Amino acid sequence: MAAEMKDGRFAHDITVAPQTNSVMSLFSLKGKTAIVTGAAAGIGYGVAEAFAEAGANVAIWYNSNKKALDAAADIEKRYGVKCKAYQVNVTSLEAVESVVTEIIKEFNGRLDIFVANSGIPWTDGAALDGPPESYKRVMATNVDGTFWCAQVAGRHWRRQKQEGTTMDGKKLEGFAYGSFIATASMSGHIANIPQLQAAYNASKAAVIHLCRSLAVEWVGFARANTISPGYIRTDISEFCSPEVKNAWKDKIPMG
Repeated sequence: MAAEMKDGRFAHDITVAPQTNSVMSLFSLKGKTAIVTGAAAGIGYGVAEAFAEAGANVAIWYNSNKKALDAAADIEKRYGVKCKAYQVNVTSLEAVESVVTEIIKEFNGRLDIFVANSGIPWTDGAALDGPPESYKRVMATNVDGTFWCAQVAGRHWRRQKQEGTTMDGKKLEGFAYGSFIATASMSGHIANIPQLQAAYNASKAAVIHLCRSLAVEWVGFARANTISPGYIRTDISEFCSPEVKNAWKDKIPMG
């Protein structure tokens, strides 16, 4: 089940409208399972907290920030949902595959939402002078990591749609489509100034086009979208000087 074509035309009537008479029920995530990467702090933590408030059980991933353990315990206590932290290296397909399977088994045998939020900045200035190792790290995390997460999550959603069952063979209730959301950036649409970060910009442009492409491939069992934040006060921008941040504010209407 995916985007199907015959004689250069897409198949018709292969999607299903939400079966509800209530608008607010469309915003409820009760009983669903969500995975959020890079969720120890910043944007990822905010997303995980919001999903939990909407009723989802949430697995939050971290690479090195062990604050995720306390964050998960706090979310679970405040919102009465299941929330657990997992240390995962998203640049490893094997690690992603292993932990996603572990989570699905532990979280009611299902996966509904995957937010690929893990990302690292480029901090080495002009592209001509940047070390290859830094470029490889940025691309491995921001692009490869997003691709591996999408590939693993998408396979589970395809199976769930085709078979209509949880991983342990029970009837899958309330599943229409999987939802893959990747954190891109305004840097994937424009070239930022005054900082020089060609590698980062290229990585986020790749994420945007990857998800556009997946949205076509996954028709019938999952959606793929990106969100492109502007400047957000989180740890990822701590390396920037006050002078650079003031230059950003000069270009923002609200300062």
